[in-house]
Amino acid sequence: MKASFLVLVISSIIILGSYSIPSAMAQVQAGGVELPGDPTWFAGEGLKKGDFFSYSLCHVNYRECVPFEMDLWVKGDTKTGSEDKWLVDVVVYDGNKIIKGNMEIGKLAPEPSGGTDNLLVYRSAFKSSIVWLSAFANGYDVGGDKGPKKFSAKSWGKIGNIGGEQIIPLAIEKVTVRAGTFETVDISWKTGGVRSHVWVVDNFPFPVKAHTYTHVSSGIPPTEYDFELLEYKQNVVNDPFAKIISTDNTSDSKGCPSTDALNKSVKKPTKNFEYQIHAYYSPDFPVEGCPMKWQLNFLSKFHDTEFLNQVQFDLMVVDDKFTLPPLRSVAQDQGYDYLYSPSGQATIDMTVNHKPGIAHFVVYVYGLSPQGIVPSNPIDYLVIDIPISAKTGSSTSNIPSWIKNNAGWWADGSIDDNSFVQGIQFLIKENIIKIPPTSQGTSSTAKQIPSWIKNNAGWWADGSIDDKSFIEGLQFLIKEGIMKVPRAASTSSSSSSGPASWLD
Repeated sequence: MKASFLVLVISSIIILGSYSIPSAMAQVQAGGVELPGDPTWFAGEGLKKGDFFSYSLCHVNYRECVPFEMDLWVKGDTKTGSEDKWLVDVVVYDGNKIIKGNMEIGKLAPEPSGGTDNLLVYRSAFKSSIVWLSAFANGYDVGGDKGPKKFSAKSWGKIGNIGGEQIIPLAIEKVTVRAGTFETVDISWKTGGVRSHVWVVDNFPFPVKAHTYTHVSSGIPPTEYDFELLEYKQNVVNDPFAKIISTDNTSDSKGCPSTDALNKSVKKPTKNFEYQIHAYYSPDFPVEGCPMKWQLNFLSKFHDTEFLNQVQFDLMVVDDKFTLPPLRSVAQDQGYDYLYSPSGQATIDMTVNHKPGIAHFVVYVYGLSPQGIVPSNPIDYLVIDIPISAKTGSSTSNIPSWIKNNAGWWADGSIDDNSFVQGIQFLIKENIIKIPPTSQGTSSTAKQIPSWIKNNAGWWADGSIDDKSFIEGLQFLIKEGIMKVPRAASTSSSSSSGPASWLD
């Protein structure tokens, strides 16, 4: 079960041959460094058509800084309103996913905007990391706080979100990354007792390397973003992405329930009581072929308000016999041996690819350890059983046959009364099944579902009784106040659809 762990280490080897880096051997000064000619720099300086960049980068807001590769090719000029911009083609390699798209980059402040929707999260990470310095050093040469900045300046400005710390040219450093060896200026600031660094090169559009930290009032500051230049080329005329095929098969969400509200939750200890897990998921009733969202909180077995750190885990689906290997591993879907959460809180977006029926989801905890280190803690897991429904088209007067699965699970005890009632409520609300107008019971006392209703459900599931008999059973639940039917949305043509009293 335990696969070899992915070691996310950035190597530093390949030498850049086509870009000339100016020599600078001057002594370092506190809050400013001296370079020949006292040059200025701004983010995007020297960017031109035909430039190709490949970066490895991560940002804390994207899966807690899981790295991905982002390749950019400056295709040519474009214009948005009165602003001149660069049109940039992009390919992202995220685990085993390949995402192709484009975006626009400003010529005076190279912050990305526009472009294809499939790059949204990656474009945001790029904006928040590689080009963030454009807020302090940009091409608007109008004096004051804006415009290009000198490396000899004592400060380039203050960062408000880290207590007003000064951004300063700290030192001249020779830095080796996979794209080559560069003589850089270390742009730096201090926060939370640690120092962040971004290494820039005069007349080179973007920094070549960064390692920065998030500001925290206590504890160890987590990484905010990291990046490294992997490759740089000039005068690339032919499309370097022409033969690359995108694997970004975004599911068709038409007719799918929303994943916005994480209402359903399970809070339980793992099987051997090594950890506590509070798992939220959406939608309440997942549908085959539709999106599904999870939020997993990993908690101490001693204190259910204390989050665990450096959790190595996976979200799996196993068969009815709980045999291994699993039917599905989200980590493997993403191209990794395991998922990782530094903070003990993880959000997972996935597409349900399981047939209608009970899906056995397993939150599998390998242990607590930094990435690349095999945990010494015990392996443990939590099984969460969730009914998966089939995707249907528009509403119909006949009950779709897949709903018999739900009724059969309820009849044989696979799901409880509450889950069955909630499922039927959802199906009525979504117009997947239609119940004739029925006076809603008003009883406020808890009532048990009669055994004959459950028998009906089982008989209907195996075809012994027809749809009409099953619907009569549902009408009984409504009349007796056992099941509250969600209020239907009103329309201008529905005023005669039946007494309002049957809706709750």
